[in-house]
Amino acid sequence: MHKSGMRIRAPLMLFVVVSAAFSGCAQFPALDRTVTPALEQADYPALVPLGPLLADTVAPHTDRETTQARLDARLAALRVRAARLRDGVLSGRERQRLAQGLQ
Repeated sequence: MHKSGMRIRAPLMLFVVVSAAFSGCAQFPALDRTVTPALEQADYPALVPLGPLLADTVAPHTDRETTQARLDARLAALRVRAARLRDGVLSGRERQRLAQGLQ
């Protein structure tokens, strides 16, 4: 392993150890005896079928034409961007200078 990898891992390991140590010092709320006797004796809630509940919901409306137009515009923009990336960032003159410098 390279020394630079060790330099990065040592502080990370120290952070993990210190975080774990401090998390043990956290105070949790007292949850003992928070359930009253009346609540302990209460019946469980009734289970209802999910189908009728979902039937009452309204599905979001999507306009297919608007969605398709947005997707087409996004596709065209991505194709233009891809073409620019394929062409490269160097002009012909810059490529020539670079080629001469490499010889």
